[in-house]
Amino acid sequence: MSPTALRRWSWTHKWSSLVCTVFMLLLCITGLPLIFHHEIGHLLGTEVEAPAMPANTPRASLDQVLATAKALHPDRVVQFASHAEDDDNVWFVTLTPTPAPTDDFRSVAVDARTAQVLAQPRFDEGFMYVMFKLHVDLFAGLPGKLFMGFMGLLLLVAIVTGVVLYAPFMRKLAFGEVRRDRSTRVKWLDLHNLLGIVTLVWAFVVGGTGMINTWADLLIKYWQHDQLSVLLKPYEGQPIVPVAERGPLQQALEAAQAQAPGTKLSFIAFPGTAFSSPHHNTFFLRGNEPLTSKLLQPVLVDARTAQVTASPQLPWYLTALLVSQPLHFGDYGGMPMKILWALLDIATIMVLGSGLYLWLRKGLQAASPATPTAGSVTGGFAGSALPTSGAARSTEGAA
Repeated sequence: MSPTALRRWSWTHKWSSLVCTVFMLLLCITGLPLIFHHEIGHLLGTEVEAPAMPANTPRASLDQVLATAKALHPDRVVQFASHAEDDDNVWFVTLTPTPAPTDDFRSVAVDARTAQVLAQPRFDEGFMYVMFKLHVDLFAGLPGKLFMGFMGLLLLVAIVTGVVLYAPFMRKLAFGEVRRDRSTRVKWLDLHNLLGIVTLVWAFVVGGTGMINTWADLLIKYWQHDQLSVLLKPYEGQPIVPVAERGPLQQALEAAQAQAPGTKLSFIAFPGTAFSSPHHNTFFLRGNEPLTSKLLQPVLVDARTAQVTASPQLPWYLTALLVSQPLHFGDYGGMPMKILWALLDIATIMVLGSGLYLWLRKGLQAASPATPTAGSVTGGFAGSALPTSGAARSTEGAA
């Protein structure tokens, strides 16, 4: 590599790293408890659990479940209904002032067998909510998500340029060597490079999937405009179907499940909401296998007649989004994968922290003419930049 090319790669690596480092540290720190959000919820007692009943206990109809939730908040409309992730004996019903997207929502947990209220959990307060919002959008909504997505892009640039620069600056050392007999800064430099190259693939995967997740709102809007609008052309200009004119929801649910046998319900979006149309109850079904359980199949059921209107395949970009979310969260392999994700997250925090420390130390040494800089030893590479950095978890994930 020529000296000019080396300077250009090093400059790109340094500034892409420095700009995103603080935000990547924030994402890694807030992402760590989010990896174990279910376990933390059980520990804190905030997870809703259905009481034990015989396996053959009959289930209440969906209409009864929604009527129970609606009775608690008669001035609100039902926006979504979903099963608990690991327990289909609990329905979570989301009620809002209008069908439009909003942060003003109430959630009611209803027993799927007795149609009795189990709890009214609040998902917009508490420690985990603060961690989630800081991680996803910095409490800034869509602009915050897109900003964090740009930080994720800078992370990927920093990783790629760090890989390009790793070989030239480590050519006189054994792979992964830490020079323990040198100064503190040189030892941190070697440890920084070692952890950076070890976490390389993980950081790239988690950073890339995190960046994709920040585009979720835009991708869904594009899908609605590009493909869903074609299916809904016959309903164009018609208002939202009034609640009094809607058909039985249990019948609509059974029709949707018959359309896609071998699937389980993920969530339901009701007429006029962000994931449906003004004229349909949209049922999002998922598979039963580890991979297909993360993929959704929408089934549009006419809100008046409870008849299936369409069951379109999701486009590739939404499939990529759905696959990226559990990969980003470490949700594919149960507890072993979560522990691995947490260890790699901690290693990445060390990479980021050591990179920041090295850059600050180099600045202080450069300001002191009497003190030789570590750049004279290392060629000035890793002390002024970060080979890799950490994870960017987003999500809203699921509706």
